[in-house]
Amino acid sequence: MRFKPLLGGILAVLALPVAAQEMERVPDRQAGEGEGPYPALLITGATVIDGTGAPPIGPADILIENNRIAAVHTGGAPEAVKARALRTIDAKGMHVLPGFVDTHGHNGDPDKAPQPSYGYKLWLAHGVTTVRGVSFYFGPGAPDLSDAARSRANTITAPRLVPYAVFGDKWPSGSPDTPETARAWVRWIKAAGYDGVKLFNGQTPAVLAAALDEARAQKLGTVAHLGQMGVAQVNARKATELGLGGVTHFYGHFESLLRDGAIATYPAGYNYADEQDRFAWVARLADQIVEPGSERWAAYVDLLVEKDVTLSPTFNIYAASRDVMRARNFDWHDKYTLPSLRQFYAPSLTNHGSYYHDWTSEDEAAWRRFYAPWMRLTREFATKGGRVTAGSDPGYIYQTWGFAYIGELEMLREAGLSPLEVIRAATLSGAEEIYAPKGLEPPMGRIAVGKLADLVIVPGNPLDNLKVLYGTGHTRLNRTTNKLETVGGVRWTIKDGVVYDAPKLLDDVAAMVAAQKTSSRN
Repeated sequence: MRFKPLLGGILAVLALPVAAQEMERVPDRQAGEGEGPYPALLITGATVIDGTGAPPIGPADILIENNRIAAVHTGGAPEAVKARALRTIDAKGMHVLPGFVDTHGHNGDPDKAPQPSYGYKLWLAHGVTTVRGVSFYFGPGAPDLSDAARSRANTITAPRLVPYAVFGDKWPSGSPDTPETARAWVRWIKAAGYDGVKLFNGQTPAVLAAALDEARAQKLGTVAHLGQMGVAQVNARKATELGLGGVTHFYGHFESLLRDGAIATYPAGYNYADEQDRFAWVARLADQIVEPGSERWAAYVDLLVEKDVTLSPTFNIYAASRDVMRARNFDWHDKYTLPSLRQFYAPSLTNHGSYYHDWTSEDEAAWRRFYAPWMRLTREFATKGGRVTAGSDPGYIYQTWGFAYIGELEMLREAGLSPLEVIRAATLSGAEEIYAPKGLEPPMGRIAVGKLADLVIVPGNPLDNLKVLYGTGHTRLNRTTNKLETVGGVRWTIKDGVVYDAPKLLDDVAAMVAAQKTSSRN
């Protein structure tokens, strides 16, 4: 994103998407682009991972009626059920999981992807059936709500969209700067139809407290990126005590655990608006905190669990910082990353997250050290019963939609969550984070009778190898033929009972990429 003034004087380095009127409209779902829902759809012979943390079970047949799971028959469905199915999907040798929930999504920036369906299709192709947008788009009149409504009606090819509004955005009355206007904004957002509030911590503590209190009263979710420009006043400890529902990224945690003093130390000449400074030096916070596992550390983790806050770490979005060469050359870039998006990723003084101006081995080493306590904090929080969810924050820092989400699952595993814990973070926990503020049991997130028919069907076992979930699959040597082969890749994604052919969605994306390459040459 190009630098320009934003809400409350915060700079655009906070990474909000640009105005929606610059975007193309998402086209209506075309014939052959997803099939169903069916009065009766049967998935047969699957091994089921239900999303709760329970071990796999199978073979099982799953009956779907319209957009709901009607029955799960372990050992096979009765012949009468098989006879009335209008479509049967043979999933023998495959695993079926609940549809994935991405708790940190953005879309809507023509500098990256002029057509928002590019991101929507990549999400679906990787099994993501629900996305919380924080925000999807930025600015008054943005199509967050209309896209969400069209997705609910299945008239566009997109995951279920849960729109949050960035604090102070969307309404026409300026940035809220008093507790009273903060409450008024929250009520306005609720009436407009948004599901929650994303905060960037650029408010005074009193304004933040009022916004959080009103959001709770209105049963809206809250999540915060506790950025450096406000963290000296409100770190994650303080925000949690004020009632914040979720912390995304790492911001605010280390500032709550500083070894010496209450304010982080930055070098002389540091400038937050210079993104190389911002991202290079934030990793050095790891050198300023108390010893992981110490009494203060344990007390902080216990506080987060006690306050029932959710952590959505988005490990993947900063992963390039520890190995930028690898990120620049991901397997999928050539075929599935738009040229405009690759250009956005390239080092730049104007595009947010394009900060590898002179990225050194010292910077990468600092980030590798930084990940150790960050991952340990997340793992200990989860071990003590805290809710961890999977968010990808795609479209920045070499992280392309869909692929970035599977990368996040791999990094949750690296942090020490077991494979079943990773799948729960990606499914039931994500659904709970969205629906808990409403006081509702989530309608999806697990495979159970009565739940929405949001499912992922994948060849192979993701509990053995999460790489089988990538759209590019997993390349391995066949030791019988001594030849390389590609296995995995999501086969079908089912959202609201509509069956999407995942490889076909990827073909659509590849065509977008090829067309843009051709256009740029002409």
